[in-house]
Amino acid sequence: MMTEHQDSVSQQKLLLEAEEWAEEVKCIHIHQRQSMWYDNRPQDTANRNVMDVQHNSGIIKRYRNNKLIHVFGSKKSGKELVDLYRRGGE
Repeated sequence: MMTEHQDSVSQQKLLLEAEEWAEEVKCIHIHQRQSMWYDNRPQDTANRNVMDVQHNSGIIKRYRNNKLIHVFGSKKSGKELVDLYRRGGE
């Protein structure tokens, strides 16, 4: 019985770590390129810069003039997020 409780606490701790890790910034890219591997919105970069912020979770948030204009990817949760955390990202 105590082991089940300890396992549950360990899993919750791991999930909280993974959620915090997922939000951390992996890289920032300021550009005008219309050929990024994830980009299906070339109109965003037509003659203007954008800032793409990639997070450890794989989500990429696109900003123009410090305003969020698009999010690429989908948020992961639960076991899927913990598995991604254990692998070190996408």
